[in-house]
Amino acid sequence: MVLEENDCDSVFNPQITEHVETQYGNVHCIMTGTLKGNHPAILTFHDVGLNHKSCFETLFNHQDMYEIIRHFPVCHVEAPGQHEAAKTLPAGNTYPTMDQLSEALPSVLKHFGLRSVIGLGVGAGAYILARFALNHPDLVDGLVLININPSAEGLMDTFATKDEILTNHDLIATYRHRITTTMNQANVNQFFRSYNHRNALEVERPVPGGNINVRTLKCSTLLIVGDNSPAVEAVVDCNSKLNPTKTTLLKMSDCGGLPQVNQPAKVIEAFKYFIQGMGYLSSASMTRLRSRTTSSSSLISHSNDEKRVRSHTDVSMDSISSVNQSVSKTTEVAC
Repeated sequence: MVLEENDCDSVFNPQITEHVETQYGNVHCIMTGTLKGNHPAILTFHDVGLNHKSCFETLFNHQDMYEIIRHFPVCHVEAPGQHEAAKTLPAGNTYPTMDQLSEALPSVLKHFGLRSVIGLGVGAGAYILARFALNHPDLVDGLVLININPSAEGLMDTFATKDEILTNHDLIATYRHRITTTMNQANVNQFFRSYNHRNALEVERPVPGGNINVRTLKCSTLLIVGDNSPAVEAVVDCNSKLNPTKTTLLKMSDCGGLPQVNQPAKVIEAFKYFIQGMGYLSSASMTRLRSRTTSSSSLISHSNDEKRVRSHTDVSMDSISSVNQSVSKTTEVAC
């Protein structure tokens, strides 16, 4: 066990950094904070080509995130060989499949004594956490999934669009530098291939009066995607396959494939409302986002002048904080 402290990186520290042994190999974990009461932990999983810092540092270092992390411990999980300065995995090593990586997570929770988690994943990490929740619903209280693709197709959906490349030179250059200088390229390629050969999640939207045992996510779920992201169609497709009484789709305007980096304040705002809807952070101070609620037959727009349902919360954002309620509609929030 390694205890690291760095005053310049307060969100990630003090932290415990460990390689947790699982039946599918060791995963690198960074645990911060301590359990408080019956609160779950926040468990993150990064995308291909990233690690916990490059994927989530901007989000967790944002000042607004403090309102969340002071109430919840955070466990960052990194896929085998994806942490900074990782050694090349042994020759002949069979890299875990996406299914196997999801099955490694119960060992992580057991290792750190976590009873349940709120999962926060991006891309490949979102897929892994969704599969984890499907197979272990008792361990997952909620999911925030950015750029999730439930299909078994390749990685083209995660690549930046031409417009995004043209308008984000500095950001792309920064991430290219991080990938080439801090990460083991051979290991990244193995994770890439594993995700590229994933199986479909095979989830099905429950139909009123139909089979109550269909395979779907049982927990409250917030799907996030930038409206200029190449993952938009995949995320919308995922939303169409999930339980509409438990799922919210957040499309972020003027945002590409890295909403947690490009617009961290808006992602945090939505995250706060989502957690509040689960019964936590009831006194958190939050600003307002615009929203629209869609059903199969109608589109209802809510203005900022509409009825408030709680202090600091207007009806537009209550669509996120009330995703646990049983209403036969899909909630789509635009900000």
